[in-house]
Amino acid sequence: MTFAAYPSLAGRCVFVTGGATGIGASLVEAFHGQGANIAFIDVQAEAGAALAARLPGAIFQACDVTDAPALERAVQAAADRLGGLSVLVNNVANDTRHKAQDTTAEAWRGALAVNLDAAFLAARAAYPFLRVSGGSIVNISSITALLGPPEMAAYAAAKGAVNALTKALAREWGGDNIRVNALSPGWVVTQRQLDLWLTPEAEAEWMTLVALKQRITPEDIARLALFLAADDSRMITGQNLVIDGGRT
Repeated sequence: MTFAAYPSLAGRCVFVTGGATGIGASLVEAFHGQGANIAFIDVQAEAGAALAARLPGAIFQACDVTDAPALERAVQAAADRLGGLSVLVNNVANDTRHKAQDTTAEAWRGALAVNLDAAFLAARAAYPFLRVSGGSIVNISSITALLGPPEMAAYAAAKGAVNALTKALAREWGGDNIRVNALSPGWVVTQRQLDLWLTPEAEAEWMTLVALKQRITPEDIARLALFLAADDSRMITGQNLVIDGGRT
Protein backbone atom coordinates (compact mmCIF):
# COMPACT_ATOMS: atom_id res chain seq x y z
CA MET A 1 0.00 0.00 0.00
CA THR A 2 1.00 3.62 -0.55
CA PHE A 3 0.09 6.11 2.15
CA ALA A 4 -0.24 9.89 2.22
CA ALA A 5 2.56 12.37 2.71
CA TYR A 6 1.74 15.67 4.40
CA PRO A 7 3.97 18.56 3.27
CA SER A 8 2.58 20.78 6.05
CA LEU A 9 4.19 18.53 8.68
CA ALA A 10 7.71 19.04 7.37
CA GLY A 11 9.65 21.11 9.87
CA ARG A 12 6.85 21.12 12.44
CA CYS A 13 7.83 20.67 16.08
CA VAL A 14 6.05 17.66 17.56
CA PHE A 15 5.93 16.39 21.15
CA VAL A 16 4.69 12.85 21.91
CA THR A 17 4.07 11.37 25.34
CA GLY A 18 4.64 7.65 25.89
CA GLY A 19 6.63 7.43 22.68
CA ALA A 20 9.12 4.65 23.36
CA THR A 21 7.11 1.56 22.44
CA GLY A 22 3.87 0.37 20.88
CA ILE A 23 1.56 2.98 19.40
CA GLY A 24 3.82 5.72 20.73
CA ALA A 25 6.86 4.47 18.86
CA SER A 26 4.85 4.29 15.64
CA LEU A 27 3.71 7.88 16.20
CA VAL A 28 7.29 9.04 16.69
CA GLU A 29 8.48 7.17 13.59
CA ALA A 30 5.59 8.42 11.48
CA PHE A 31 6.09 12.09 12.32
CA HIS A 32 9.83 11.74 11.85
CA GLY A 33 9.19 10.18 8.46
CA GLN A 34 7.16 13.24 7.47
CA GLY A 35 10.12 15.50 8.15
CA ALA A 36 8.84 16.81 11.48
CA ASN A 37 11.15 17.76 14.33
CA ILE A 38 10.25 15.23 16.98
CA ALA A 39 10.67 15.11 20.75
CA PHE A 40 9.16 12.41 22.93
CA ILE A 41 9.08 11.18 26.49
CA ASP A 42 8.58 7.85 28.21
CA VAL A 43 9.26 6.20 31.53
CA GLN A 44 11.02 3.38 29.64
CA ALA A 45 14.41 5.04 29.33
CA GLU A 46 16.26 2.25 27.55
CA ALA A 47 13.62 1.73 24.87
CA GLY A 48 13.26 5.48 24.37
CA ALA A 49 16.97 6.03 23.96
CA ALA A 50 17.20 3.15 21.49
CA LEU A 51 14.39 4.56 19.36
CA ALA A 52 15.89 8.06 19.36
CA ALA A 53 19.25 6.60 18.29
CA ARG A 54 17.58 5.16 15.17
CA LEU A 55 15.93 8.46 14.19
CA PRO A 56 18.39 11.24 13.33
CA GLY A 57 17.53 14.43 15.17
CA ALA A 58 14.89 12.88 17.43
CA ILE A 59 15.01 14.05 21.05
CA PHE A 60 14.15 11.69 23.91
CA GLN A 61 13.69 12.51 27.58
CA ALA A 62 12.99 9.94 30.28
CA CYS A 63 9.96 11.16 32.22
CA ASP A 64 7.26 9.76 34.49
CA VAL A 65 4.11 11.65 33.49
CA THR A 66 2.58 11.15 36.94
CA ASP A 67 5.23 13.57 38.20
CA ALA A 68 3.49 16.77 37.14
CA PRO A 69 6.46 19.14 37.56
CA ALA A 70 8.70 16.73 35.62
CA LEU A 71 6.15 16.54 32.79
CA GLU A 72 5.91 20.32 32.61
CA ARG A 73 9.70 20.63 32.56
CA ALA A 74 9.90 18.06 29.77
CA VAL A 75 7.46 20.01 27.61
CA GLN A 76 9.39 23.23 28.24
CA ALA A 77 12.72 21.56 27.49
CA ALA A 78 11.41 20.11 24.24
CA ALA A 79 10.07 23.49 23.15
CA ASP A 80 13.39 25.10 24.00
CA ARG A 81 15.37 22.58 21.97
CA LEU A 82 12.99 22.45 19.01
CA GLY A 83 12.30 26.17 18.90
CA GLY A 84 8.63 25.91 19.83
CA LEU A 85 5.84 23.35 19.48
CA SER A 86 3.30 22.87 16.71
CA VAL A 87 1.81 19.49 17.61
CA LEU A 88 1.16 17.69 20.90
CA VAL A 89 0.19 14.03 20.86
CA ASN A 90 -1.07 12.83 24.23
CA ASN A 91 -0.48 9.12 23.79
CA VAL A 92 0.75 7.85 27.15
CA ALA A 93 -1.57 5.28 28.75
CA ASN A 94 -1.77 2.27 31.03
CA ASP A 95 -4.64 -0.16 30.44
CA THR A 96 -3.88 -2.56 33.29
CA ARG A 97 -6.98 -4.55 34.26
CA HIS A 98 -8.57 -4.53 37.73
CA LYS A 99 -11.93 -5.81 38.88
CA ALA A 100 -13.88 -2.81 40.12
CA GLN A 101 -14.36 -4.27 43.60
CA ASP A 102 -10.62 -4.90 43.89
CA THR A 103 -9.53 -1.46 42.68
CA THR A 104 -8.01 0.43 45.58
CA ALA A 105 -8.18 4.18 45.93
CA GLU A 106 -4.49 4.31 45.11
CA ALA A 107 -4.93 2.20 41.96
CA TRP A 108 -7.85 4.35 40.85
CA ARG A 109 -5.93 7.56 41.39
CA GLY A 110 -2.87 6.11 39.67
CA ALA A 111 -4.87 5.14 36.59
CA LEU A 112 -6.32 8.62 36.25
CA ALA A 113 -2.92 10.21 36.80
CA VAL A 114 -1.50 8.42 33.76
CA ASN A 115 -4.52 8.26 31.49
CA LEU A 116 -6.21 11.61 32.17
CA ASP A 117 -4.15 14.03 34.24
CA ALA A 118 -1.10 13.75 31.98
CA ALA A 119 -3.14 14.76 28.93
CA PHE A 120 -4.39 17.93 30.60
CA LEU A 121 -1.07 18.85 32.16
CA ALA A 122 0.85 18.37 28.92
CA ALA A 123 -1.75 20.41 27.03
CA ARG A 124 -1.57 23.20 29.60
CA ALA A 125 2.22 23.25 29.43
CA ALA A 126 2.20 23.23 25.62
CA TYR A 127 -0.49 25.91 25.30
CA PRO A 128 1.80 28.98 25.16
CA PHE A 129 3.76 27.44 22.29
CA LEU A 130 0.73 26.09 20.41
CA ARG A 131 -0.90 29.50 20.67
CA VAL A 132 2.02 30.99 18.76
CA SER A 133 2.08 28.29 16.11
CA GLY A 134 -1.67 27.76 15.75
CA GLY A 135 -1.05 24.15 16.65
CA SER A 136 -2.87 20.86 16.95
CA ILE A 137 -3.42 18.52 19.90
CA VAL A 138 -4.22 14.87 19.26
CA ASN A 139 -5.43 12.95 22.31
CA ILE A 140 -5.25 9.17 22.03
CA SER A 141 -8.44 7.89 23.63
CA SER A 142 -10.02 4.43 23.29
CA ILE A 143 -13.26 2.71 22.33
CA THR A 144 -13.13 1.41 25.89
CA ALA A 145 -14.77 4.72 26.82
CA LEU A 146 -17.64 3.87 24.48
CA LEU A 147 -18.02 0.19 25.35
CA GLY A 148 -17.18 0.06 29.07
CA PRO A 149 -15.78 -3.49 29.20
CA PRO A 150 -15.40 -5.28 32.54
CA GLU A 151 -12.26 -4.96 34.66
CA MET A 152 -11.41 -1.61 33.06
CA ALA A 153 -13.51 0.86 35.07
CA ALA A 154 -10.67 3.28 35.80
CA TYR A 155 -9.28 3.17 32.27
CA ALA A 156 -12.73 3.59 30.70
CA ALA A 157 -13.54 6.49 33.02
CA ALA A 158 -10.25 8.20 32.23
CA LYS A 159 -10.66 7.82 28.47
CA GLY A 160 -14.25 9.07 28.66
CA ALA A 161 -12.91 12.12 30.46
CA VAL A 162 -10.26 12.55 27.76
CA ASN A 163 -13.07 12.75 25.22
CA ALA A 164 -14.81 15.42 27.30
CA LEU A 165 -11.53 17.26 27.82
CA THR A 166 -11.01 17.25 24.06
CA LYS A 167 -14.34 19.00 23.53
CA ALA A 168 -13.70 21.53 26.29
CA LEU A 169 -10.21 22.51 25.13
CA ALA A 170 -11.32 22.70 21.50
CA ARG A 171 -13.96 25.26 22.50
CA GLU A 172 -11.74 27.21 24.86
CA TRP A 173 -8.67 27.35 22.64
CA GLY A 174 -10.33 27.60 19.25
CA GLY A 175 -9.97 31.37 19.39
CA ASP A 176 -6.21 30.82 19.56
CA ASN A 177 -6.42 28.72 16.38
CA ILE A 178 -5.51 25.57 18.33
CA ARG A 179 -7.30 22.45 17.17
CA VAL A 180 -7.96 19.65 19.66
CA ASN A 181 -9.16 16.21 18.58
CA ALA A 182 -9.30 12.70 19.99
CA LEU A 183 -8.54 9.43 18.27
CA SER A 184 -10.17 6.27 19.63
CA PRO A 185 -8.56 3.00 18.60
CA GLY A 186 -10.01 -0.45 18.94
CA TRP A 187 -7.83 -3.39 19.97
CA VAL A 188 -4.44 -2.48 18.55
CA VAL A 189 -1.95 -5.32 18.21
CA THR A 190 1.12 -4.20 20.16
CA GLN A 191 3.69 -6.36 21.90
CA ARG A 192 2.15 -5.47 25.28
CA GLN A 193 -1.27 -6.73 24.15
CA LEU A 194 0.24 -9.91 22.75
CA ASP A 195 2.18 -10.53 25.95
CA LEU A 196 -0.71 -9.91 28.34
CA TRP A 197 -4.17 -10.23 26.82
CA LEU A 198 -4.42 -10.86 23.07
CA THR A 199 -4.55 -14.65 23.07
CA PRO A 200 -5.55 -16.54 19.93
CA GLU A 201 -8.95 -17.17 21.55
CA ALA A 202 -9.45 -13.50 22.43
CA GLU A 203 -8.44 -12.40 18.94
CA ALA A 204 -10.81 -14.92 17.34
CA GLU A 205 -13.66 -13.49 19.42
CA TRP A 206 -12.66 -9.92 18.46
CA MET A 207 -12.77 -10.84 14.78
CA THR A 208 -16.42 -11.92 15.15
CA LEU A 209 -17.27 -8.41 16.39
CA VAL A 210 -15.59 -6.25 13.75
CA ALA A 211 -16.56 -5.49 10.16
CA LEU A 212 -12.99 -5.57 8.84
CA LYS A 213 -11.43 -8.92 9.68
CA GLN A 214 -7.89 -7.63 9.99
CA ARG A 215 -5.60 -6.62 12.81
CA ILE A 216 -5.41 -2.95 13.77
CA THR A 217 -1.75 -1.99 13.88
CA PRO A 218 0.07 0.87 15.61
CA GLU A 219 0.85 2.23 12.15
CA ASP A 220 -2.88 2.55 11.44
CA ILE A 221 -3.23 4.79 14.48
CA ALA A 222 -0.19 6.86 13.56
CA ARG A 223 -1.49 7.54 10.05
CA LEU A 224 -4.72 8.99 11.41
CA ALA A 225 -2.78 11.10 13.90
CA LEU A 226 -0.72 12.53 11.03
CA PHE A 227 -3.90 13.65 9.30
CA LEU A 228 -5.23 15.32 12.45
CA ALA A 229 -1.94 17.16 12.93
CA ALA A 230 -1.60 18.28 9.31
CA ASP A 231 -3.18 21.28 7.59
CA ASP A 232 -5.38 18.85 5.63
CA SER A 233 -7.64 18.68 8.71
CA ARG A 234 -7.53 22.43 9.40
CA MET A 235 -11.29 22.75 10.05
CA ILE A 236 -11.63 19.64 12.21
CA THR A 237 -11.67 20.23 15.96
CA GLY A 238 -13.47 18.89 19.00
CA GLN A 239 -13.98 15.51 17.35
CA ASN A 240 -13.41 11.92 18.41
CA LEU A 241 -12.41 9.83 15.40
CA VAL A 242 -12.90 6.09 15.94
CA ILE A 243 -10.55 3.61 14.27
CA ASP A 244 -11.71 0.15 15.29
CA GLY A 245 -12.39 -1.87 12.15
CA GLY A 246 -16.12 -1.39 12.62
CA ARG A 247 -16.37 -2.70 16.20
CA THR A 248 -18.58 0.17 17.36
